[in-house]
Amino acid sequence: MRQATTLLALVLLVLSPCLRGAVAGQTEDDPDRLYERREDLASVLAAAATWERRLAARATDYESAWKLARACYWLGSHVVQAERRAQFDRGIAAARRAVAADPRAAAGHFWLAANMGAMAEAAGIRAGLRYRGEIKRELETVLALDPAFQKGSADRALGRWYFKVPGLFGGSDQKSLEHLRRSLTYDPDSAASLSFLADTLIEMNKREEARQALQKVLAVPIDQEWGPETREFQKQAVATLQRLR
Repeated sequence: MRQATTLLALVLLVLSPCLRGAVAGQTEDDPDRLYERREDLASVLAAAATWERRLAARATDYESAWKLARACYWLGSHVVQAERRAQFDRGIAAARRAVAADPRAAAGHFWLAANMGAMAEAAGIRAGLRYRGEIKRELETVLALDPAFQKGSADRALGRWYFKVPGLFGGSDQKSLEHLRRSLTYDPDSAASLSFLADTLIEMNKREEARQALQKVLAVPIDQEWGPETREFQKQAVATLQRLR
């Protein structure tokens, strides 16, 4: 009986995905796996809580700091309106800790800019303008450190910066176009870059080019790493195309 029990345990260990994950160190409490399921807010909240605990235990934990900032960016974009600014504030604080822990790494700078940009939009134009200089500096820092970071994310975000900021304060549709086209050289199938490009083209009254960019958004393959974001941009593209008819 003892031998049979041991054999059964070995079979279960080989066959069970959950047990295999546990052996590999990837349990259901693994924040990276929780974040992968971020379309479920409870999952990303749990991931953020884990990274926050790790950061509290070790203030110089760069990986936990930037990943917490990334999670807060997602949460701030998806929680109810009243809770958004608190999540972006949390993300900004985490990203600043990442930058302090490793100023030569791109992720901290990028997610600091991303959370500040989202906060600027959530806070409204007057309050948001105070972030514009720091956002731009952080994104330019990413370009200096690693222009290919996250498949051209800094150029993508700068393209959005130039689109969103009024011309009086440094905005420029032409510069937006240049940065977005450059971001597409790193990833021609980026739903985010194509969607932002379409917005800039519409603003420049280049509607046919905008339609073409939006059609590409609908045709891009779902990237495994950025699947939730891609699906959201595709939904937005459908709505924008309907308005362009």
